[in-house]
Amino acid sequence: MLYALIPLLPLAAFLVLGLASWRIKDRAHLVAVPAVLLSFVLSVAAFIDVASGSVISVPLYTWLVSGSLDIHIGLYIDRLTAVMLLLVTIVSSLVHIYTIGYMHGEPGYARFFGYIALFTFSMLMLVLADNLLQLFVFWEAVGLCSYLLIGHWYERASACAAATKAFVVNRVGDFGFMLGLLLVWASLGSLNYHDIFPAAHEAARATINLLKPFGGTWDVSLFTLICLLLFTGAIGKSAQVPLHVWLPDAMEGPTPISALIHAATMVTAGVFMVARLAPLYNLSPTAMSVVAVVGAATMVLGATIAVTQTDIKRIVAYSTVSQLGYMVMACGLGAYAAGMYHLLTHGAFKALLFLGCGSVIIALHHEQDMRRMGGLKDKLPVTYWTFVVGSLALAGFPLTAGFFSKDDLLVSAWSSGSLGQVLTILGLLTALMTAFYSFRLVFVTFWGASRVDPHHAGHIHEPAQTVTVPLIVLAVLSVVTGYLGIPSFLEPVFSTGGEHAGGHGAAGVGVMLAATLMGLTGIAGAYYMYVLNPHLPDRLAQQWKSLYEGSLHKWYVDEAYDRLFVRPTFTAAAELWKRVDVAVIDGAVNGVARAIALGGWLLRLVQSGQTQHYALAMALGLAVIMTMFVIF
Repeated sequence: MLYALIPLLPLAAFLVLGLASWRIKDRAHLVAVPAVLLSFVLSVAAFIDVASGSVISVPLYTWLVSGSLDIHIGLYIDRLTAVMLLLVTIVSSLVHIYTIGYMHGEPGYARFFGYIALFTFSMLMLVLADNLLQLFVFWEAVGLCSYLLIGHWYERASACAAATKAFVVNRVGDFGFMLGLLLVWASLGSLNYHDIFPAAHEAARATINLLKPFGGTWDVSLFTLICLLLFTGAIGKSAQVPLHVWLPDAMEGPTPISALIHAATMVTAGVFMVARLAPLYNLSPTAMSVVAVVGAATMVLGATIAVTQTDIKRIVAYSTVSQLGYMVMACGLGAYAAGMYHLLTHGAFKALLFLGCGSVIIALHHEQDMRRMGGLKDKLPVTYWTFVVGSLALAGFPLTAGFFSKDDLLVSAWSSGSLGQVLTILGLLTALMTAFYSFRLVFVTFWGASRVDPHHAGHIHEPAQTVTVPLIVLAVLSVVTGYLGIPSFLEPVFSTGGEHAGGHGAAGVGVMLAATLMGLTGIAGAYYMYVLNPHLPDRLAQQWKSLYEGSLHKWYVDEAYDRLFVRPTFTAAAELWKRVDVAVIDGAVNGVARAIALGGWLLRLVQSGQTQHYALAMALGLAVIMTMFVIF
């Protein structure tokens, strides 16, 4: 029961800050930081407890009982949950500490700490869930928190638009998730993991007729439909094609929340959900192939956009989209442990890169365009060297964590079969682009002549230690996590799921060498183009203008959505407002008011104040009554 404090401590911090922020104000970190650090300590204890292979299952209380439906709030901690607890609490703790320096002096200081504590609580409850309904509730809670935090600077129109975009896009995916959840209940009679996993194997051959309500026949595997519906939720949460458009705009929030969303919370939920429900996905090869292809498409798309962006946070954001594609692709190919391995190492170096961007932004007085940077490596040495470590890990440079996890992922993908081999080739090409844009960011931002605004050029210095210390810790983790044996630790969780081992033969070694070669080539290409020949990128942009413009404008996906969905929705809403709200509803309400006013005006005419008029009215009334008496 002590492990219930892992999520409850951040929740308590949120409640205290929510109720007393007006008094705590700039001391909010004294409430939030200790709470999250204690959650981390308890997460370490939970990790040690389950390292032997045991599973902790704690039902906390009964939430809902109706007939055979029995829903409770509970904790389920196995090896997969344990590593996720460590990821969330470590990154969240460092983000909380970083926020002390980054958000110092902001009017919403206490509110921001309250929201990130609530965000941490929601993500912890999501990974601790022992049933699908609890997972879904906190799946929605992290979506709410992301909306609140992306729009933290609500006075900015761009932040409000980005928050709304994230909320709406995720609702599209979550609608499918909810349908999948209902179908699980209808077909398996439970939403608890320990009930649905055994029942799924018994119902593996079940089909469902999608056209039965219309008198037709179209039999589809039950678990294919369930898995695809649940995966739509993951497409939204983990920013996969075609619902990837919200994640890059999430950078409109303060940098600490960008790091938290991109590294440990929100976007990791989709990958975790697919891995947690591996026993269901393994029953549908079709659904797994769809998951793999969607992940591969996202992987390539994100990388092709990142190579031309100029906003330092947007480059890292599209990198997240691409790396999430790697993880989803691996899960779709049955390599769940490899996908989760990359998720964990990625959490360290992606948090490092976002917080490094924040350090640069602070030093340059909130400048984010790398074309107005340059020459910063000597002025920001801690930020520079830690940023280089993060970029090396992202590029898969030998001996970094990203090198081990990406190689393990690609080797596992190659070993999975013909589809996996095709997608591995795409993964290798993406690795080339990843290394290129990672070091394009390094060279343009930190190397070369200074292009900083002259008004700020003389005042550039490292931020406070509350900013730089988390960078150093994350830089160490970006190397060390590659040596912790995470895949072998996780494989027993997926032992019945067809995790593809192998890769130690000649083919596996070849894939590893190819991945390393791609990474080194990408770094060398960035050095050649942005250090040795700094005018070459502009010439290539002119020579390949269509491709360059397409990548720079994110392949016009946002514009297409605006034309296909946003504008028609606004137009339809405006027409409904005119024809229904104004003409019918307002017309009816106003018509009643006008009728009463007209009646009052007519009655007012007989109230003239003249005695003879009243006498005449009385006489006429008497005449009418007498006439009726005679007739009837």
